[in-house]
Amino acid sequence: MSITPLAAVPSVRTAPAFRGRIGRDARSGHYAVPRRYRLHLSTACPDGLRIAVGHSLLALDECCPVTYLPAVPDCPDGSHAALRPLYEASAHHYSGPALAPVLSDDWSGRIVSTHSRDILRDLDRHFADGIARLYPCGAEAEIEAVERLCAEGIEQAAQRAGREGGDPEALAMLLASLAALELRLTGVEFLVGGQLTAADVELWVALVQLDTVHRNHLDAAAVHAIAGHPVLWAYARRLAAHPAFGAHLDLDGIARRHHGRCQGLEAAGAAVQILDWAGHAADAPGVSRR
Repeated sequence: MSITPLAAVPSVRTAPAFRGRIGRDARSGHYAVPRRYRLHLSTACPDGLRIAVGHSLLALDECCPVTYLPAVPDCPDGSHAALRPLYEASAHHYSGPALAPVLSDDWSGRIVSTHSRDILRDLDRHFADGIARLYPCGAEAEIEAVERLCAEGIEQAAQRAGREGGDPEALAMLLASLAALELRLTGVEFLVGGQLTAADVELWVALVQLDTVHRNHLDAAAVHAIAGHPVLWAYARRLAAHPAFGAHLDLDGIARRHHGRCQGLEAAGAAVQILDWAGHAADAPGVSRR
């Protein structure tokens, strides 16, 4: 099957600029105090969407406020102008891009972390109520395995499959990853331990990106093969109808962010989304739109 060429677009983010951690006491530098920390997120970005969903699942609105940023950064280098003061206060003569997501410390006016998975782990570890847990005890290794599979087998493989000249091996890896997840979800509701965890957040965000962004650069045959995993897409549809997931699904923002960054042509024949994300998100009970 052929792949429509896509010009390679280098990511503006490399390694996280800041990677502090929240600890349990003052020796950590950032000890756990409700309302001390603030999130700065754009839910059009997969990292921001991941944190926003996890934050809602943990019901942390009062404990850790969120400032939502525009879908499309307002600076040419991918920066958010609103984040520039935080970056400059956190690193002397900082000259890099001011990117989201950010976990900041309202006490010092500085950044704690820009690493999305560390942020979510710390929120879960130090502020969860003990009932809802994204990283339940004993499940860390399984969740990390799902994170790696989503990052390498879905996100990175889909990017390579849609680049100039295509990459049949990357497409094969993508389809194999989806098949493995399809098998894992057959007969169960969630990926790990029979409950919603960070693994489900990770996979759901990866599927959103696959259908709303990467699908645009694959031909119809490839998209048909991707869609041929009914258990996996039924799972994605079910989670979209959950308030913690559907409330943060900014389809217009994702599209605008993608078109603002993409330099390649979209593939003919792959215009129809696999899921009606907007329709399923609208079914979520008690969802209030921002």
